[in-house]
Amino acid sequence: MTSNKIRGGALLARAFKEKGVEHVFTLAGGFCNPALEGFMETQTPVINCPHEQIAGHLADGHSRITRKPTVCLVGPEGFANAVPAMLEAGGERSPVIFVTGSSTLKRQGAGGFKEIDDVAIAAPLVKYSEQITDGERISEFVDRAWIAATSGYPGPVHLSLPVDIMFSAFADDSGRTERPYKRNHLPPPRAWPEPAALMRILNLIETAERPVMIGGHGVWWSGAEEKLAAVCAQRRIPFFNIPYHQKLLAQHSEAYMGLADFHQYHPSKPAIQEADVVIMVGGRLDNQMNFGNPPFFPEDQTLICINGSDEEVEFNRAADALLLSDPGAFFDALGGLNKRWSPWFELQVQRRKVWIDEWSTYLELEEKKDEKIHPLQLSVDVQSAMRKGDWLVFDGGNTHFWSEIGVSIAAAKGAQFSGILHPGSYSLLGVGVSLAISAKALHPDKTVVLISGDGAFLSGGLSIEAAFQEGLPIVVVIDNNGGLDCISQQQERLFSNGKHFATDFRDIPFHTMIEGMGGYGELVESRDQLVPALKRAIASGKTACLNVKCKGVISPIVAATSDKRDKASIE
Repeated sequence: MTSNKIRGGALLARAFKEKGVEHVFTLAGGFCNPALEGFMETQTPVINCPHEQIAGHLADGHSRITRKPTVCLVGPEGFANAVPAMLEAGGERSPVIFVTGSSTLKRQGAGGFKEIDDVAIAAPLVKYSEQITDGERISEFVDRAWIAATSGYPGPVHLSLPVDIMFSAFADDSGRTERPYKRNHLPPPRAWPEPAALMRILNLIETAERPVMIGGHGVWWSGAEEKLAAVCAQRRIPFFNIPYHQKLLAQHSEAYMGLADFHQYHPSKPAIQEADVVIMVGGRLDNQMNFGNPPFFPEDQTLICINGSDEEVEFNRAADALLLSDPGAFFDALGGLNKRWSPWFELQVQRRKVWIDEWSTYLELEEKKDEKIHPLQLSVDVQSAMRKGDWLVFDGGNTHFWSEIGVSIAAAKGAQFSGILHPGSYSLLGVGVSLAISAKALHPDKTVVLISGDGAFLSGGLSIEAAFQEGLPIVVVIDNNGGLDCISQQQERLFSNGKHFATDFRDIPFHTMIEGMGGYGELVESRDQLVPALKRAIASGKTACLNVKCKGVISPIVAATSDKRDKASIE
């Protein structure tokens, strides 16, 4: 049998097509042309982005929503631009496959054109980073990277394909003479719990009087959120979401109480500290969980960690009890218990209601001050005007934090969204527009609204060109307080003169900028103008921007953080 000869880039594209890749994102460069030709021939959709970081964020956004790997293809200098997207994808555990068309292998180490050590740079940010040094093994390395990205605790990976291999010709069946002969996507292996270990964990939970469930990334990537909602509602176990992690349950879900964050959701503090057993599933005992230590988790409390990979279990060594188990398998077993904690559950429901009422009263008092719009009021009003099934995205510092509070208030008023997206655990500003575009691309029949701080929009707002180019209209509502308000408020509490420094912006006409690009824009200067303007923006059918003049108000979490800044610590 005679094989046809094709370029290395085409081999790469075919390998990804065989895996079932549905989306590729790039800023087209000469180093990547053979791969782009291959994607064109395999009819794989490729979105050309205005910047490599945007390509990475769009790939990340698509992976978060679909829970499938995506590809971000960049050149060597573009790789440097994509590094922040690697960081963000790593924090959210998105299985993005970053591919670098790198400098020539033949002259490696001799100062080749655009030569950088991309493998070493990416290694600390991803699960797997390798250079392909033999074109015969391109399909093998795609397979290796794919398995690394999707197995256990998922995450981004990186492959470097030198330009001379990218352009060289190889047999189209290269590397297919040994197993695995078929390299299509297979469901990743799942860890099933050891029966004796599972029984010990269930016994600890069954004897509890006040259990609490906390969930993180592992639940989302295992696709077990529906089982989580069902078992918590059935057994009457209150559930809290780890901050910055993917929202596992809808805000209106019966079992969902709020964030496991004492500042952004105050009732989580008595719930977690009064609990005699805390069950953390799919999360890590990192800074957001105070490393498993008091005062977040009291010393006399039993802390149980359930994780689906060895990596997570090893990380959670501080727990009192550990179980290696797929989250869904654990929820199935938990549902078999013959016990309900109804009074304890209803106490948390009541606490949540009181908390929402307190914030609603607070907003009523703020409204009487006749000042600019409060950022929390902005978030609540925007969400209240959205329709059931829409997508909400938020981005920024204080804007993000106030919106986390706003989603609980809006949910109490009946808001129900298909999804909520925001920066991941690294809190990287500027991802909001890209995430909103991803939501619109995957759900074109839904309205997607982004609430963004002005600083966050300046960090990543140029990505909005992709919305125009791809015909994906989104609505951006900018919380414009004239600067990096989250930082300036910290400075005013830290600096001895009580002032802020190097955090102010000029009065930027964001709305006219979007109008100039072909979109719809409005300036909003009072609360009564906001909802009518939002309805007009949505009705325009264009990518739109509402430039909303808001007052700077320190959020509870920033206020708490600022109290510790004199100790040079934010933990």
